Amino acid sequence: MIPLRDVNRTRHVPWMVWLLILTCVLAFLQEIALPAPLLERFIYLFGFVPRRLTDPLWAQRAGFPPGGFYTIFTSMFLHGSFAHLLFNMWTLAVFGDNVEDRMGPIRFLLFYLCSGVAAAIAHLVFNPTSTLPTVGASGAIAGVLGAYMFLFPHARVVTFVPILFMPYFIEVPAAFFLAMWFMIQLLSGWTSLFLPPNVGGVAWWAHIGGFLCGALVFPFFLRRDRSGGW
Repeated sequence: MIPLRDVNRTRHVPWMVWLLILTCVLAFLQEIALPAPLLERFIYLFGFVPRRLTDPLWAQRAGFPPGGFYTIFTSMFLHGSFAHLLFNMWTLAVFGDNVEDRMGPIRFLLFYLCSGVAAAIAHLVFNPTSTLPTVGASGAIAGVLGAYMFLFPHARVVTFVPILFMPYFIEVPAAFFLAMWFMIQLLSGWTSLFLPPNVGGVAWWAHIGGFLCGALVFPFFLRRDRSGGW
């Protein structure tokens, strides 16, 4: 199922969601403007490479500059392909506006970054020796999905379901859609534990970590309305 839109109105313009999307698009344009050798170096320098943090001696031998913790943040704004960028930004636009509506732009940004950090830590824990750079906003966006699931469980999500080459468009409750999404991530994450550490693919545990973080910490980022309630 591919989410197309949600049936859930907002009260405010989601300025921070659009700013995050713009930042990721500009970062991607910077990526594709680089020649191939420089692009590869750029991705390794600003993408999240777990072994760079867990094995400083290896990082030094591999030519990385000291540190590397900044890549937890920079990697959130880079993407590996146009399809990768498009899917992430579409998902952020569908679900992020309502979450920002409940938090406000600044709290939403802090929440988004917090989820992204949790996603990177989860990826690090389950792939500590990986030397492949991880890029993408999906870990942070997973946190947004976790918050949305509990804030708007009864909202309807219009999804695209291709069955035998026939397109079907159906509305499903957000709680059902996001629970199914999380179960797929969890199953794929456990399966990935049996693969070699440097096999490329999706950072499943980053998705799981981001989602769980978002589901657990979102109440701390909600703004109170004038009546004093959440």
